[in-house]
Amino acid sequence: MKSSYIDLIEQTFEFPTREFNVENNQLMFNNVPLKDVIEQYGTPLKLTYLPKIGEHIDHAKTLFRNAIKKYNYKGNYTYCYCTKSSHFSFIVDEVLNHNVHLETSSAFDMPIVRNLYERGKINKNTYIICNGFKRPLYMQYISELINEGFNVLPVLDNLKEIEFYEERVTAASVNFAVRIATDEEPNFSFYTSRLGIRYSDINELYKEKIRPNPRFKLKMLHFFINSGIKDNAYYWSELTRFMFKYCELKKICPELDSIDIGGGMPIQTSLVFNYDYQAMIDEIVENIQWICNKNDVPVPHIFTEFGSYTVGESGATIYKVIDQKLQNDKELWYMIDGSFITQLPDSWGMNQKYIMLPVNNWDSPYMKVNLGGLTCDSQDFYNNEAHSEDLYLPVFDPEKEEQYVGFFHTGAYQESLGGYGGIQHCLIPAPQHIIIDHDKDGNIVTRLFAPEQQSDSMLKLLGYQTTPTEVSPPSILVPAVAETPVEVAAEEEAILG
Repeated sequence: MKSSYIDLIEQTFEFPTREFNVENNQLMFNNVPLKDVIEQYGTPLKLTYLPKIGEHIDHAKTLFRNAIKKYNYKGNYTYCYCTKSSHFSFIVDEVLNHNVHLETSSAFDMPIVRNLYERGKINKNTYIICNGFKRPLYMQYISELINEGFNVLPVLDNLKEIEFYEERVTAASVNFAVRIATDEEPNFSFYTSRLGIRYSDINELYKEKIRPNPRFKLKMLHFFINSGIKDNAYYWSELTRFMFKYCELKKICPELDSIDIGGGMPIQTSLVFNYDYQAMIDEIVENIQWICNKNDVPVPHIFTEFGSYTVGESGATIYKVIDQKLQNDKELWYMIDGSFITQLPDSWGMNQKYIMLPVNNWDSPYMKVNLGGLTCDSQDFYNNEAHSEDLYLPVFDPEKEEQYVGFFHTGAYQESLGGYGGIQHCLIPAPQHIIIDHDKDGNIVTRLFAPEQQSDSMLKLLGYQTTPTEVSPPSILVPAVAETPVEVAAEEEAILG
């Protein structure tokens, strides 16, 4: 019986894979020697392998192109990037290198849109699909961009939202989308999503608020379910219901010509991963076309908003095992130099599993372990994998050697959910972030995007380091909340004298 760690992996999975292999007893990630990166930068560290982003974008475009050709589908496909998955400039810049469009979620996305335009990364023809429940500042920014000729598509999330644009938008023509409130999964806490407008209100919204205004056009219906694009009865039931609503509305709204089926394309969270991407996209396109043909309406153009699928597999998080603790006869803890709660919050909050592999010591024997984080919270641990109730890592002697462990496909959401650059549980600092790419000759190049967070930034956030100009005057209660940036500025001027 072979008992080294590499034997365990090779006996359990089809390994090596296109993404992972072992050379000289060390793990390679997309042919990047991780031990070399660790020796250069240290741990803990997060890394982003930029070429993976373009690979996924091109893959999705190919999937839809193949399906459209297979079924002679008469609509077009448009790939949008869901910015909330990762707002980092190097991510968004790389995404936009592949001729895609953007989907936003909040007011502070809009200054990013302006920055991208000023730097020539987007133009006024780039779709900016504006999702989310919108507060006044978000709607004000949307209105300003529309008035300046940007290709902005507000996705109406409630019945009153359109009233703001009636007052603020001066452009000759405004295109809208409507998000439909889908039913949640049967095991969810609520029956219907809090997001979007319920089916029974959509026709009335169109007839009373959109059709009477000669400047307004309803161009798109928006569909999204939290469980993602899965081949199960729930997904197909909701998509079918959505498409029948599209066909019904199309018959009274001729300018309606597009659907947005949201995001939710899965990424690999285990070395055991069986998902037929092409078959799934084929079936989506086929179902959309069948329902439209049945209702005698033209097929719509298809938009998607892939976020995790775009950036998730580009990311990795690397830790060093800094101690071993045997807490009873059978529970061995490998303590890492970071925190799962603060640095991989989905592993704690959603029990999300990632691909976990050691970086070195692949020829050593293995044993069952628990991984423990640095915070004092009892939930700061990682002890099983997506395919197994147990977690195994190489045995090593901390007096003689080091052990590093990597979590892979962590590129989406973790920095924003963990409060990147802010304050986190037990004041655990944000790890350094490394960007990995290839130069024009195909050589691997790395650069430090951000060093490990220092205490000064936390002290400033917590109010321990201030300058006279940073000290706020005593607060004054204001009877009403201003609704526009101009009104906010006027109120602040009056309060401050």
